[in-house]
Amino acid sequence: MRKTRAKKRILLPDPKFNDVLVTRFVNNLMYDGKKNTSYEVFYEAIDVVQKRTEQDGLEVFKKALGNVTPAVEVRSRRVGGATFQIPTEIRPERKVSMGIKWMILYARKRNEKSMAQKLAGEIVAASKEEGAAFKKKEDVHKMADANKAFSHFKF
Repeated sequence: MRKTRAKKRILLPDPKFNDVLVTRFVNNLMYDGKKNTSYEVFYEAIDVVQKRTEQDGLEVFKKALGNVTPAVEVRSRRVGGATFQIPTEIRPERKVSMGIKWMILYARKRNEKSMAQKLAGEIVAASKEEGAAFKKKEDVHKMADANKAFSHFKF
């Protein structure tokens, strides 16, 4: 274990929308340090979303991200030789992080031509409360609800 907590790095807002959340998303989307490529993919995806929904692309993205961010999760805890899944609240930073990662993961698994198309499809689906990332959030919530009986074992 480390002696002190790691310092939070301050992210610069992205050049087009001037938003830190977009920078976080792009950093997670990036492969091999190719940030410009991931910015291009993200901006193209936002343009596609804007054409499909005829609404502001960034607003649809934020709504989609809000729809896939979980509120609770289950954590394993050993109590007297048995392992229990204990539902716990999630820190705000981790909520957003999980939502971003799920969105990117399930966008990559989609069957569309380019990554921008895949990401746009996942954003539109998540904003309508459907799609794989939203289903993942629902599954996590169901699991937490099913294990509510063990919540008195909290850390």
